[in-house]
Amino acid sequence: MGSGVSFLFPFLLLLSTIGHISSESIIRLPSENDISGEYCDSWRLAVETNNAGLWKRVPESCVQFVEDYMVGERYKKDSKVASEFSSAFAKSMALGGDGRDAWVFDIDETLLSNVPYYQNVGFGSQIFNETSFDDWVNLAQAPALPASLSLYKELQELGFKVFLLTGRSEHQRNATEANLLFAGYRNWERLFLRGPSDQGKPATSYKSEKRAELVNEGYRIHGSSGDQWSDLLGYAVASRSFKLPNPMYYIP
Repeated sequence: MGSGVSFLFPFLLLLSTIGHISSESIIRLPSENDISGEYCDSWRLAVETNNAGLWKRVPESCVQFVEDYMVGERYKKDSKVASEFSSAFAKSMALGGDGRDAWVFDIDETLLSNVPYYQNVGFGSQIFNETSFDDWVNLAQAPALPASLSLYKELQELGFKVFLLTGRSEHQRNATEANLLFAGYRNWERLFLRGPSDQGKPATSYKSEKRAELVNEGYRIHGSSGDQWSDLLGYAVASRSFKLPNPMYYIP
């Protein structure tokens, strides 16, 4: 029995070593700075599931992939699927009938699409330029995301109070409201923008605080829609949150 154990131990050790080497060679993805084109779809999946964590720009080898995705049918289909799941959930809810059933929407890449802007700045391959983006916001020309517009109208018909919670600043209120109206959005309950005391706060903290205000006012946040995990995580979160696709940028 002693000799059998002596033989078995090195054999198991060898298998463990081989398995470790094999798994490393199979599942280890390249770093963000060294991603080849064949990994771009895997990189996008890692971004959407938040497995990629904090990242600053689209890898150079994936810029064309992201452009093709954002201007093609797949982005529209992925957005539509997210909206359809949102709709199914909303229809399953028994509303209180007291005007306190709420749904919270982010704006950029959730209700409005900034693809026309990002077409001119490399689809996320460049570090975010706040000045040029503010200039774009002031034009109030961002189109609606069709699936989100349909969901928005449906939620209102179902009896939800719709709140808009954006990382844009208070000085952009007029341009933001004008853009929303031009894009077809109407009758939101309240539009939250960053005031002076909100500047510099991480998006997760800022948005959690604003949702908490709604909860303290007696609203029940059934659903929340956003393209960033920071739109959805934190505290005072919705009963169910829905992540829309966005491989162009990350906001912590």
